[in-house]
Formats: sequence, C-alpha cells, structure tokens
Amino acid sequence: MSHYFTNDDAPLVTRTIHTRIFGNELEFTTAAGVFSNTRLDLGTSVLLRTVEPPEAGHVLDLGCGYGPIAIGLAVASPGITVDAVDVNERAVELTRRNAEALGVAAQVNAVVPDEVAPGVRYDEIWSNPPIRIGKDALHELLLRWLPHLKKDGVAHLVVSKNLGGDSLASWLTGKGWPTSKVASAKGFRILDVRRGDRAQS
Repeated sequence: MSHYFTNDDAPLVTRTIHTRIFGNELEFTTAAGVFSNTRLDLGTSVLLRTVEPPEAGHVLDLGCGYGPIAIGLAVASPGITVDAVDVNERAVELTRRNAEALGVAAQVNAVVPDEVAPGVRYDEIWSNPPIRIGKDALHELLLRWLPHLKKDGVAHLVVSKNLGGDSLASWLTGKGWPTSKVASAKGFRILDVRRGDRAQS
C-alpha cells in the first residue's frame, strides 16, 4: 500500500478541491499518493484557523503535501517567502503547480529535503507533522529541522491529542525546545516550539 510519506509510482490522476484559508477562496490540484488528497484535512484546518500568518519573513512548511499551508500563507502575506518541503516528489510537484496557478510561484519554493541549504534559517516553521511514520522517525525529523529556526523563531505544530500531542510537547521541552500548548480544538493540539538555551540537534 502506498503512503503519503513515500513516493507513488502510480499514474498521476488529479482532482480539484476548493477550500478557504485565511479568508481567501483557493482552488488546489491534488492527486492520489499525497496526504489528504480529497479535502483539506482537519488538523491542518485547525492550525490555519488558530495561528495568524506572519506579515513578513522566511517560513518553512514542513511536510507540505499539495501546498495548502505554504500557498495559503503566501497568498495571505505577500511579504513572506516559504520553503515548502516534502519527501514525496509528487507532493512537491503539485505544490509547484498550485503556487503557479494561484500566482505565488515567486514566493513559494517547493523542494525535497536535500535541496534545502544547510545554513538556511527560518522565522517560522509551520507543520502538520507525519505522526504515522513512527515516534523515532518523527523525533529524528523534528530534530533535523528545528535547528533551522532563527534564535527568536517559532515553530507552529498541529498534533492529534490521541496520537501523542501532549507527550510530544514534553519530549521537545526535554530536548531543549521549550514547547507550549497554545490551543486545543477538535482533538488536536497546537504546539508552539522555540529554541532553548540547550536545544539539542
């Protein structure tokens, strides 16, 4: 069975979905083999309704899927640039297509992880992280990308309470990334993560 966090070699069959993000009506092209390809998933929806988009800065969308977070942010805030990162090459291609179609291709850089320069730093990280890859792999993923935050940067994560949102917050804090639960809705936690004095990478 194909998973959204791997690459799907099946033929590309696209569909169109419509959703409202930060007050803007947006149309996205999606396809099988990409996370939540029939609708905007509930966790991402909770994140986008809870956290206000920054007016400026450099943002990372970690696990971008077909691009709703990255593109939603770019449309809402012309002053930001977004690196939209996903291991799924189909997701990266769809994000590029959607950014072009919605007029924000100059702001959204959709890439696979190894195309991100080691020294790049972000004002904010936004993510609905792939919990189902397993705890160890999730921890490795977060400890790879959180060090890309600027000193005063913040990561906004949405995690299902039933899939370990509270325990993840405790684990991150213990690793030197102070994490606070800033909201809870529809079974999801919104976590804000910042760089501590003893952040471990």
